[in-house]
Amino acid sequence: MSKLALFIFKIFGWKIVGELPNFKKFVIVGAPHTSNWDFIIGRLYFFVYKIPVQFFIKKEWFFFPMNLLLKSLGAIPVNRGKNTKLTEEIVKTFREREELVMLVTPEGTRKYNPDWKKGFYYIALLAKVPIVLGYVDYSTKTAGIGPHLYPSGNIEEDMKFILDFYRTVKGRFPEQGVR
Repeated sequence: MSKLALFIFKIFGWKIVGELPNFKKFVIVGAPHTSNWDFIIGRLYFFVYKIPVQFFIKKEWFFFPMNLLLKSLGAIPVNRGKNTKLTEEIVKTFREREELVMLVTPEGTRKYNPDWKKGFYYIALLAKVPIVLGYVDYSTKTAGIGPHLYPSGNIEEDMKFILDFYRTVKGRFPEQGVR
């Protein structure tokens, strides 16, 4: 699958940049998330590097036969309408596993959202794992890995670092990305 994903990248003129850090567990941010194409390009990236990434998706998408495909791609259904203590469950999962890569799109939508959901930050902080900044940049046709950080507990300072990085990345619809 890795060679096929790399071949698809090359056919469409995309490049892979950045080095994946050598961590067994981390939260990877996927931003800016402005198009459904982000998922396809990002998933190809993870296939190239053979990273068994997991991610959340609305439970409404888990209907037969779509649920079979989504589970095979690493999807975890989420009930967004209930208070499910999801952050605590994910932290527990990080503590129980030897390896785990959790992809989060903190914008929570493909539209412009100045108020990112902070669950990814608290998951990384409580699980004591780094946050890796992944991206898909349509202006350069690159998918890659940017910097990483261990959450300091100073969310304002850490979020400034994260958002400053993403202001340099252009989504498919740049007006809907980080400003």
